[in-house]
Amino acid sequence: MKAIKGPALFLAQFAGDDAPFNSWDSITQWAADCGYIGVQVPSWDGRLFDLERAAASKDYCDEIKGVAEANGITVTELSTHLQGQLVAVHPAYDSAFDGFAAEQVRGNPKARQEWAVDQVRKALTASKNLGLTAHASFSGALAWPYIYPWPQRPAGLVEEAFDELARRWRPILDHAEDCGVDICYEIHPGEDLHDGISYEMFLERVNNHPRANMLYDPSHYVLQHLDYLDHIDIYHDRIRMFHVKDAELNPTGRQGVYGGFQSWINRAGRFRSLGDGQVDFGGIFSKLTQYGFDGWAVVEWECCLKHPEDGAREGAEFVKAHMIRVTEKAFDDFAGAGTDRAANRRMLGLD
Repeated sequence: MKAIKGPALFLAQFAGDDAPFNSWDSITQWAADCGYIGVQVPSWDGRLFDLERAAASKDYCDEIKGVAEANGITVTELSTHLQGQLVAVHPAYDSAFDGFAAEQVRGNPKARQEWAVDQVRKALTASKNLGLTAHASFSGALAWPYIYPWPQRPAGLVEEAFDELARRWRPILDHAEDCGVDICYEIHPGEDLHDGISYEMFLERVNNHPRANMLYDPSHYVLQHLDYLDHIDIYHDRIRMFHVKDAELNPTGRQGVYGGFQSWINRAGRFRSLGDGQVDFGGIFSKLTQYGFDGWAVVEWECCLKHPEDGAREGAEFVKAHMIRVTEKAFDDFAGAGTDRAANRRMLGLD
């Protein structure tokens, strides 16, 4: 059996303008001080990482790795969550998502999409230059405004949306194949790929592309009331990345899954720091280990209550406590009788 690697930390929620969160050297040192041995890198944050240089220069990538390694940190993956979101945007969200894009393409959906595709392609090339084999992203969404429709969806609307989503992603997936890197779509509300069935709809349209894989984050399944352990049984062959994030769903007589337009702190479904929510991480780590997942356990801190630095430090210890050192022998080996085929046939009454 293979073992999960970790703990690692997704840096997106921690990067900032103040030390130690404003430079690559200082944030990796801080992560190591918190107990992490790996970091997942938001490719859009120029305070930490220069995507253009990383795509063009292996020397720059070696420098990035060298600084991290000097601090006891491995680069686990790059992320293009923000850029991947912009590969497919329904017009209803144009204004909301414009802030994810470079200033020169804002207000121009066609130019913004072209920029986003180029960004994801560059991140895949940079991943290759860094020696990485998996990459995190969002799928974007064309059909999401119609997730719970009234009036009913017209026939063919969803199919048209997924056909177009696949058309946009197929060339990017082919580039991922050329780079030897899996694109791991975070299955996430707000994306057209938000549960197992929607992922299957996409996968069918990209002809089961070997690089169209999953980022598994159980917190998003808790908030959908989806069986996140059975999900591993179904999709373990496609799960290539793991966000360790907790959540809770506490429905009341006033609100449930949709949250009544409330702030995060007042929703029935909330993200929590590790150990403070309802996710069965013992079951998850066992399932992933059972199926030979050998990727990284990456803490993604998102909590409506706890301070992020406390969540980060506690998260490292939480993951360490759940890591499984895989056994090299069966527990009942001591009782083995050392039989052979002839003995087996006698035991079956065949001789």
